[in-house]
Amino acid sequence: MTVSMRVMSAGDGYEYLLRTVAAGDGDRSLSTPLTRYYSEEGTPPGFWMGSGLSYLGDGQLAAGGRVSETQLQLLVGMGRDPLTGEPLGEAYRTYASVQERIDQRTADLDPELGPVSRAEQIAAIGAEERERGTRRAVAGYDLTFSVPKSLSVLWGVADAGTQSLIADAHHQAVAEVLAFFEQEIATTRTGAAGPEGAVAHVDVAGVLATAFDHYDSRAGDPQLHTHVVVSNKVLTVQDQKWRTLAGRPVHASVVAVSELYNAILADRITGTLGVEWEARERGRDRNPAWELTPVTEDLIEEFSSRSREIEDETTRLIDAYTDKHGRVPSATTILKLRAQATLSTRPTKQVHSLADLTRNWRTRATNQLGEDATSWATTITSTTGQAPVLLRADDVPLDTITELGRSVVEVVGEKRSTWRRWNLHAEASRQLMDLRFATAVDREAVTGMVTDAAEQASLRLTPPELASSPARFQRPDGTSRFRHVGATVFSTEAMLAAEDRLLTLAGTTTGPTIPLSIVENITRKPDADGRRLGPDQAEALTRIAISGRVVDVLVGPAGAGKTTAMSALRHAWEQEHGRDSVVGLAPSDAAAQVLGDELGITAENTARWWQLHLHQGATFQPGQLVILDEASLAGTASLDRITQTAAQAGAKVLLVGDWSQLQSVDAGGAFGMLVHDRTDAPELTDVHRFTQRWEKLCSLDLRHGRTDAIDTLIDHHRISGGDQDDMIDAAYTAWRTDTHAGRASILVAETRETVTRLNERARADLITDGTITPDRETALHDGTRVSSGDQIITRQNDRRLRSRNGKNYVRNGDRWTVTGIHDDGSITVKPAGRRFGEAMVLPAGYVTEHVELG
Repeated sequence: MTVSMRVMSAGDGYEYLLRTVAAGDGDRSLSTPLTRYYSEEGTPPGFWMGSGLSYLGDGQLAAGGRVSETQLQLLVGMGRDPLTGEPLGEAYRTYASVQERIDQRTADLDPELGPVSRAEQIAAIGAEERERGTRRAVAGYDLTFSVPKSLSVLWGVADAGTQSLIADAHHQAVAEVLAFFEQEIATTRTGAAGPEGAVAHVDVAGVLATAFDHYDSRAGDPQLHTHVVVSNKVLTVQDQKWRTLAGRPVHASVVAVSELYNAILADRITGTLGVEWEARERGRDRNPAWELTPVTEDLIEEFSSRSREIEDETTRLIDAYTDKHGRVPSATTILKLRAQATLSTRPTKQVHSLADLTRNWRTRATNQLGEDATSWATTITSTTGQAPVLLRADDVPLDTITELGRSVVEVVGEKRSTWRRWNLHAEASRQLMDLRFATAVDREAVTGMVTDAAEQASLRLTPPELASSPARFQRPDGTSRFRHVGATVFSTEAMLAAEDRLLTLAGTTTGPTIPLSIVENITRKPDADGRRLGPDQAEALTRIAISGRVVDVLVGPAGAGKTTAMSALRHAWEQEHGRDSVVGLAPSDAAAQVLGDELGITAENTARWWQLHLHQGATFQPGQLVILDEASLAGTASLDRITQTAAQAGAKVLLVGDWSQLQSVDAGGAFGMLVHDRTDAPELTDVHRFTQRWEKLCSLDLRHGRTDAIDTLIDHHRISGGDQDDMIDAAYTAWRTDTHAGRASILVAETRETVTRLNERARADLITDGTITPDRETALHDGTRVSSGDQIITRQNDRRLRSRNGKNYVRNGDRWTVTGIHDDGSITVKPAGRRFGEAMVLPAGYVTEHVELG
């Protein structure tokens, strides 16, 4: 995604935008802001955007004008007119300060406490409240527009004239997308919610926005991007009152805005410079990225990772070692020096001038290309060849629009069971990305028509309003303002038919059962480890065993003992229906392996089982119980196919999972639908995983969406806040502390780039402190390296890679310990966390493509 969004808080939440702004005023004889501040350390000052500016003060603010710190403080920090200081509607909501909360809790202490106990409690309260910090109201939305990496690279090495053209194209695309945002997304709400009134989404007089250009990434690579801060204050057209932006449409449209920006920018660049674009795959579960055709992946890689910087520092350390000791370091010492280089070159926040940055970028690109980078940029941006074909809206035939609409629905329908307009709009932009349009208006018109066609090809689930709205509460297209744009939910008849079949089987009671006497006998006895079923487990097992439902469910939050209940059910079922009468399925190979190991049954990946069914005739047997674990992750179509097959064979399917947990990446939601369709769904309610009662209650509150659970976590120091880089450092430090103490610890990060950076850092620390003593390495696809002793994760199922006994094979998500590195790039691994385990060899091709540090 090249447009991201973060919510900005009132108060001083805007200050990060000012930290790198150039202190000087630039050369005013130069025309563009980027050129004017070319030699200044830092980034250009912000500038105003948005058609709502004319309604502020006496109309002196204009788009493109410079933003002062005082103006930003008034608008974003305080919700006031940046010129006059007058309040723009109601003031931002204020929350109790840290000291006020301390005072309140101190006043509530037991007056009978002794002075020592009271002092201890006050100290603890103070520490807790200072850790929580102060909650802030929403002041605006930071929409960050980042140009694709290949274009950033071209911009970074091109001559000043081409740089200006690229920056202008970027700024024009940002302005056009912001205009689209004002016209199609920005609304405010009027009226009273609840039974006595209704909320209408009404038009606003544009938005108030400030924009700040940035040149580079934290690592110092070219990354042209603009932070557009859209104020939460908007003027209502209907009654000229200042209100706040309706937040739901803003959040819902971010992906669509991003795809539209990508397409408009591509049009601008091709129209101006004549450079073409191409789609490039980005790996599993990600949409292709569109990059400039002449900019190779090798050149992008040069400016996308820290590998070169680490290698340069490693070379310097090797030279220093050689000078000091009079000999070349051994292979093991070189690896330790590289680990030291990884740690010492961790980027810190630095401020440079664009002149210094481009000088460095051009040198690096010249070394990579083998020719002068600026001359290369001039060559590929030459427009002397055939001019690109730029389309107008009426150049696209209506039958093509209709066909694209159907294609959009097909693609969206593979990922979602229901969707809204913005989902269709985003996919329409993707499918139109290979076309170049003359203007943003032409592209927006065609994208809108394709989206309309996709809505027509979808099945509308949201019922029409029972009464027509007065004219003042209707949009120009006749839709009601009591529903925000994009509120209508769509699906397809095929998806609804699959859901109907699942509901029918869930209500059919002709499936196999087991006698109550067998169930009672199993539930009364302890298992092999001496554990007895809890009352909720026994009741759920009994209801499943005797229900006769062809499709049944078992619901339970994490730690509620679903595995224990399933194990008991398996023993009871096999007493009645014989050995191997219980089989397992799961949406992933890793989950299937866990299910099979824990229950001692044959378990398979649902996709794999279906392929065996189609090509080898594998099927279920009469009387079998098919346990499908992690059912909330299974797609609706997959559940439909499996349950239909089981019903025809006379088997019973038990779907096990939690409706409140992560849903399927495919078109899913069927598990939650089946659970909520019943009033008697078997459910485990007692959480066993936590040792403290507050943890158990908090986990259940989170499961039910009760926001008070966040305060509970804060009170117990389970949540910390701060700058992103500081939080990454804090999380890493906590992880290292855990691992040094022998605890099992998992570190989760938001992006793949952050994960790679943390893996590099962890490996470097382990080498430096002697935990890993490598003698050789091999490279992985993300630029990291691996050696003996490293922990890795395999990222693709491959049944051809098996252990010697043939029982285990390589699965996506499996963790391994590397035990050997071979000359051809292959590695020997054994299952992580096991003292003894079947070792296997991962071929070099698999290692370079599908292995990551873990």
